[in-house]
Amino acid sequence: MKIVFHGMNAGSFAGGFASLLEASHDIAVLPDTLETAADQAAYSAADAVIGVRLDATCPPLPALRLFQVVGAGYDQVDTALLPARASLCNVFEHEHAIAEYVMTALLLRTVEIPRADADLRQGRWTFWAGVGDAAHDELMGRTIGLLGYGHIGREVARRARAFGMKVNVCNRSPVDMDGVARAWELDGLHEFMASADFIVTSLPYLPETAGIVGAAELAAMRPDGVLLNVGRGGVVDEAALFAALQAHRIGGAVIDTWYRYPTGPGATTAPGNLPFETLDNLTMTPHMSGWTRGTIARRQRTMANNINSLARNEALRNVVIHGEPQ
Repeated sequence: MKIVFHGMNAGSFAGGFASLLEASHDIAVLPDTLETAADQAAYSAADAVIGVRLDATCPPLPALRLFQVVGAGYDQVDTALLPARASLCNVFEHEHAIAEYVMTALLLRTVEIPRADADLRQGRWTFWAGVGDAAHDELMGRTIGLLGYGHIGREVARRARAFGMKVNVCNRSPVDMDGVARAWELDGLHEFMASADFIVTSLPYLPETAGIVGAAELAAMRPDGVLLNVGRGGVVDEAALFAALQAHRIGGAVIDTWYRYPTGPGATTAPGNLPFETLDNLTMTPHMSGWTRGTIARRQRTMANNINSLARNEALRNVVIHGEPQ
């Protein structure tokens, strides 16, 4: 088969990929912008495309049998452009890394080791044991609210419970209540937002979730509540988030998924349309929470297994859209 890795993100998975395949296939790694006739021809001939984007700027894919997204989100794939025979699959395997990121962010806010280290280097004994007003906080007994209870939410919950935290959930559909203290569906979002010390959103970006966390939802949070977004930037209304942080109406935020992204390798850009970098109660990271060596290796194996299954005409994993049988 002809397999194409399309774009910088997809190309990150190309190294060593052939060794995971059961048969020899023709593999091409193509840039995000297909400027040359050779690149366009290689793309159009693909039986399988591994990538993140399919839109009107992409050449047609008459031979396509599989469009394999390299992550969980597929909002950049125009499904109307898929041939009828082609299946669309996504891949997860990032939930373990993201759960570790979330717990790291929570611990850094409660067990302030970086500040203690910086102060002690200047001779200041901040948080010194035995000084009554110097005690730092802890996670045990706090409440974490998980907006979204899919792969990521369940892994965060597992780790939060290990720290002695109470877990509340708000989800698009009913959830298994094992280990969950309280749960709401999205029509109870306001009550949910007020129920926890930390709100973690891992919702996908869909028409029904776009901007779902807006000014009213942020206003419902506890005054010292902290919002963490590891899902999609657009789930949280940008202007409302900036205003809430600027006015210190919430305790703070940790944001890993954004509103603007660089256009390609070496490009730089501010992550929002507003000056988030000026806020003193915000921790900003560059969509890194799920991007670990472990995630890359696990996703490679999962995607290679789908290529192997495609070659054997067997069922695929993580199917979003099933192609019509030929």
